[in-house]
Amino acid sequence: MASFRLRGTRWQARVQRNGFPAEVRSFITRQDAEKWARSIEVEMDRGLYISSSEAQKTTMADLIDRYCREVLPTMKGEKEDRIRLTAIRRHKICCLPLTKLTPSVLGKYRDERLRQVSSGTVIREFAYFSSIINLARREWGISMENPVSKVRKPVSPQGRNRILNQSERDALFLAVKPEGRRSPWLEPIVIFALETGMRRSEILSLKWKDMDLDSRMATLETTKNGDRRVVPLSLKAVGLLQGLPRHISGQVFPMSSCAVAASFNRATARAGIKNFRFHDLRHTAITQLAARLPNLIELAAVTGHKSLKMLQRYYHPRPEDLAMKLG
Repeated sequence: MASFRLRGTRWQARVQRNGFPAEVRSFITRQDAEKWARSIEVEMDRGLYISSSEAQKTTMADLIDRYCREVLPTMKGEKEDRIRLTAIRRHKICCLPLTKLTPSVLGKYRDERLRQVSSGTVIREFAYFSSIINLARREWGISMENPVSKVRKPVSPQGRNRILNQSERDALFLAVKPEGRRSPWLEPIVIFALETGMRRSEILSLKWKDMDLDSRMATLETTKNGDRRVVPLSLKAVGLLQGLPRHISGQVFPMSSCAVAASFNRATARAGIKNFRFHDLRHTAITQLAARLPNLIELAAVTGHKSLKMLQRYYHPRPEDLAMKLG
């Protein structure tokens, strides 16, 4: 049964039905209030009504806070995700009720952010929004459509194709030498990355109990893809590991991800190497491995790629070599 009352200058409509939460909304005219109430009652009678009361009193910031409390601690990339979500939460869009989070509002957010950050960053932020909203719909009693699915996403940036040339490699090796107050761990980490093509997170997760130097294998219990993987090691990588001191923590390379990133950035600056990130060491290593392992299935077994399409980015055969194979 719907009831109406004048509160100040606005008409408040209240719809109450057994089995449904009370729905209340205010309108400028009584006619608009009655029209809304009738539409709600019809949807309830047909069994099509979905309450938006929770969405009206919940903001995106509330969802992010709950996600950070309940979900992030169970995820592998908790630290990086928490930093990014904390930054997203500061934006004014997160103060809006979820019912106000329309495709139009998200489109304005997209355009504003594209003037500040790269398209890849905006795509990642939209992925956070979509994932959290979908979780709230499935498990947290939030009834709403996912507006992210209706918003045009920025064009995905082209994948990086940055590898070290020989002169840059020589300069980098000099820059990571443990001289003065430089970390003694950065040099072996860089060399190991170039020898194995492993990701930074995988390298830093290695423990001595995961290493079998006699069989030249390193076992990764959890990887970016969530799978266990055994990485074959070159003779140079094994020799490097044999010369390392054993840290009390049991870690092979006892440095944090942030410390490695900061030290590596300082090293590339000293070496005069422009536009080069730590992850580009992986690209450089896999490009070199591809020359020795032209079979993409074997190469994927070493690198841990599940998709051969992704791996093809690293495979750059020379036309003259292909011509020689054709005979």
